[in-house]
Amino acid sequence: MPKINVMPKHLADLIAAGEVVERPASIVKELLENSVDAGADTVTLEIRNGGISYIRVTDNGCGIAREDVRNAFVSHATSKITTAEHLNSIMTLGFRGEALASVAAVARVEMLTRTPGEETGTGYFIEFGEEISLDDAGCPLGTTITVKDLFLKTPARMKFLKKDVTEANLIAGVMDRIALSHPEVSFRFIREGKQTLMTSGSGDLLTAIREVLGKEIASQMIDCKGESGAVRVEGFISKPAFSRPNRNLQFFFVNDRFVKTGTGSAALSESYKSRIMVGKFPSCVLKISVSPDAVDVNVHPAKTEVRFSDEKSVFNAVYSACKNALDEKDSPSQITKIGSAPNFTASDYRKWQEPAQQIKMPQKNEDFWQTQSVRPQREPEKPEVSTTVMAKAPESEIPEDDERIDSIDDILLSSPAKREANERPQDTPVHTSDEKPLPADSEVFESEQFRLIGEAFMTYIICEYKGKLVFIDKHAAHERIIYERLKKESGERSAQVLLSPVTVSLSKEEYSAAIENLSLINSSGFLAEDFGTGTLLVRECPMELTAEDVPFVIAEIAGRFLDRKQDVDFEKLDWIFHSVACRSAIKSGDFTSRLEMETFSKQLLSMPDIRYCPHGRPVLIEMTERELEKNFGRV
Repeated sequence: MPKINVMPKHLADLIAAGEVVERPASIVKELLENSVDAGADTVTLEIRNGGISYIRVTDNGCGIAREDVRNAFVSHATSKITTAEHLNSIMTLGFRGEALASVAAVARVEMLTRTPGEETGTGYFIEFGEEISLDDAGCPLGTTITVKDLFLKTPARMKFLKKDVTEANLIAGVMDRIALSHPEVSFRFIREGKQTLMTSGSGDLLTAIREVLGKEIASQMIDCKGESGAVRVEGFISKPAFSRPNRNLQFFFVNDRFVKTGTGSAALSESYKSRIMVGKFPSCVLKISVSPDAVDVNVHPAKTEVRFSDEKSVFNAVYSACKNALDEKDSPSQITKIGSAPNFTASDYRKWQEPAQQIKMPQKNEDFWQTQSVRPQREPEKPEVSTTVMAKAPESEIPEDDERIDSIDDILLSSPAKREANERPQDTPVHTSDEKPLPADSEVFESEQFRLIGEAFMTYIICEYKGKLVFIDKHAAHERIIYERLKKESGERSAQVLLSPVTVSLSKEEYSAAIENLSLINSSGFLAEDFGTGTLLVRECPMELTAEDVPFVIAEIAGRFLDRKQDVDFEKLDWIFHSVACRSAIKSGDFTSRLEMETFSKQLLSMPDIRYCPHGRPVLIEMTERELEKNFGRV
């Protein structure tokens, strides 16, 4: 039988380091938490090469006494816990005493520290678990820790690290979260010699949100407060109109510690019920305060998962705080009254008129109406009766001044923003997508067997075709048609230049995923570039989208890339087309004219390959006359 041996100290340290130090971001998290626990109000983080070759954290906290410096690098050595009872009242971010020992086992570490009672600081050097020196050093009050050559002697760990830019963005995400959790501390982040984050440390949470996440996100936040029993909640939540396709901008802090809590997320979503669309999620920065003995933070080495002794109280506190804030402060958007004007003075009014007086007006053409073709006057429209089945009107009855269709996306089942009036010559032929006319009746579509009946619930088009009753889901069908066209035009996409470039704010993790796949995004009809600090600048977008659609689509694409990192490029490109098609297709409840319904139904029925939307839902359902008669008991 195998013999049981005690592992050597260096091997045990490597195993412990593997639980705490997964990547440079793990080290940064531990060091920043130690700085906050030390009472620092100013913390500076500097990294190079994604933190792999260089990490330095400087704070002005209480420092470490010289006699305790060596003990700080011993496993399970800590000043925060001395008895078992302390485990039930943990209020500090760190408490296990594993961080410094784990970091020192896999890197070169240098510490400079001085306490208020010491005139001379202490310099301590330790490399891969072996002490090098401990001596006097000149340094300011507080502690500075430098970590170099991470995983240099453990290449098996090194190969699992990502690119430098990816690791740096993960560190930026850690910095964002701890800066939001402690707005009273001024944080500074220097990345590759360039300062990318600086918080004021004013103690105001909204200011911290503006400094970390950007003014665009901060401007959409409303404050909320509430409590249930011994649980207190305060912070900021986004307005319902500012919903996102994922939960990546939801930040929950329990006793100032960032955590991932399903209870808080569920309560937040429930408070927004009937306010945002299904599949959309609000953003938040919420601080939950509970009694230390009511929460267990010793669940996972990363300390991002916690257990509550009373989940219901936490749920109720988050729900009531958010619900009350939305009821009180989510007022409708203010619209400037049409026709209102500023109060001009007499001199301002004269100046305002001066340019107009200099404009030479065109001369009146008396023969204008004689030179224009006279169009017949449109007859009054007859009201439609919902119980009457209307047949297709002869072409001769369609007014000559009706809008012509150049492309199915110019008028057919598009958003109102895309239905711009554009008069065309009377001899302009009616076209569908891809600038091709509808197939001849004898080839694919038999027009004489088609009759449009109407629309149900502003969602389903009802028509009769070849003896069958056909129900068409207009959103699903339109989405699939756009999706198929996007795939067909892949690599030859035509884009529209945006009048004003659109900035898209992302979480640092989403931003990293988007930067890694930027060439793929730009090959699908976008022209986006890195705008720095978690923001993309989009200059062009696919023709199917509007400028208002761009932030949502980019956020959805970045979130997908983050969640599905293992997808190959063609799967990622397919998802981009899927997202663009879903966003640009007509929505359930949108108004559709009879001309649009008829033209669209004919096009769809002439495309037998389109039977399911990209989500897998059927785009149409058929019912034969016999099946209908059976339901009525006629056969």
